[in-house]
Amino acid sequence: MLYGKKIVLGITGGIAAYKAAELTRALIKEGAQVKVVMTKSAAEFITPLTMQTLSQQQVYIDMYSPSVKYDMAHISLVDFADAFVIAPATGNIIGKVASGIADDLLTTTIMAADKPVLFCPAMNDKMLANAFVQENIGKLRENGYVVMESGVGELACKTSGSGRLPEVVEIMEEIEALLTDKDLSGVKILITAGPTQEPLDPVRYITNHSSGKMGYALAAVAGRRGAEVILISGPVSLMAPPVAKFIQVRTARQMHKAVMENYKKAKVIIKAAAVADYRPKEISEQKIKKTGKQLAVVLDKNPDIIEEIGRNKGGRIVVGFAMETQNLLANAKQKLKSKNMDLIVANDLCEEGAGFQADTNIITIIDKKGKTERLDKMTKMRAAEEILNRVKILLKSGSR
Repeated sequence: MLYGKKIVLGITGGIAAYKAAELTRALIKEGAQVKVVMTKSAAEFITPLTMQTLSQQQVYIDMYSPSVKYDMAHISLVDFADAFVIAPATGNIIGKVASGIADDLLTTTIMAADKPVLFCPAMNDKMLANAFVQENIGKLRENGYVVMESGVGELACKTSGSGRLPEVVEIMEEIEALLTDKDLSGVKILITAGPTQEPLDPVRYITNHSSGKMGYALAAVAGRRGAEVILISGPVSLMAPPVAKFIQVRTARQMHKAVMENYKKAKVIIKAAAVADYRPKEISEQKIKKTGKQLAVVLDKNPDIIEEIGRNKGGRIVVGFAMETQNLLANAKQKLKSKNMDLIVANDLCEEGAGFQADTNIITIIDKKGKTERLDKMTKMRAAEEILNRVKILLKSGSR
C-alpha cells in the first residue's frame, strides 16, 4: 500500500515524459507524497509548472540553483524518499548511471540514493535493442537497481515494437512490490477468482455477479509479498496481476480440473472464486429459439472443489469464502467446519459496500477455533492484506 510513502519521481527527456503527469496523479491518489526531479531536456517535453501543480511540491531541476530551503537538494531528496522511480528512463540516463556518471541533479541524486530505485525504460525500439543499452540495463540490474521491461506497441516514431513506457498501472504495481516486505517469500499459494459460466447453448449461460476483484486483489498482494502465486480465474474483465502461473477457465468443471492438477504444489489454497453450484444437464448445440411454451432447464450438481480439497489437504492451509444474504455467521461457521477449512472469510451481500462488483468489502474472518473478527469497510486490496496477515500467522505457528 502506498499511503504515506514518499516517492522521488525522476523525469528524463523523452516523449513519454507526458505520462509522468498521469503517474504522479495515480501516486497522489493512493496517498503517496511525490517530489519531482526533472532533467533540463525533460522540461522541453512537459513543464515544471505542470508537475509542481500535480505534486503540490517544489520541482527540482538545476543542481546549481539554491532550493527554497537552501538545502543540498540531492541529499535532501535521498533523506526524503522511500523509493526512486525514473519514468521515463531514456538510454542516456541508463547509460550515465550504469557508468557512474553524475553530472546533473538527477544522476547525482541517484548516485547518493540508498533506497530502492526503479527504472522504467522508454525509447525507440532500435535504441532499446542497441548492444550498449542492453549492456547498461544488465549493469543496473547487477548492481541492485530494478529495471522494468518496456511495453510493446505503437511508438512515437510511428513504428511498432518494444520501447513503450510501461503502462501506469504496471508501474504502480512495480512500485507497490518494491516497497512491500517479502514476508511470504518462498510460499506457494493457489488462488481462485471470478465467476464460472455454465452454458445453456452457444449464446447463453448461467453465471453470477462475481467480478473477480477480491481474488485478483489477493493474488496481487500475495505476489508483492514474495509468494509464488498460481491464479486460476473464471471470466472477468480485469488485468491479471503478475503471478507465477495464470490459468484461465470458464466452467466449474474446468476450474475443478485446474485446481486438482495444481493444488498439491501449493502450501496455501485460497478459494475466492464464486463457482456455480449447478450446471445445465443438457447443452443445446444450436441457439434455443423462443416459443410460446415454457422452457424447463434441468440442472446437475457441479463438483464441490473446496470440499474435495478439505478431504485431501494434508498439511496445507485452506481458506474459503462465504457470501450470504441471511444468517451470515451461522452459515459461515457450518461451511468452515463441514469443508475442513482453516479460515473462512464471510460477508453479507445485503450490506452496502460488500457486494460482488464493489471495490470495497466488509469481511468477518473466522478460524477453526471459533475466533471471529469483523473488520470495518475497506478496499479489497486492504482486505487482501488482512486475510494474508492471518495466513502468515498460521504459517508461522504451524498450527492447523
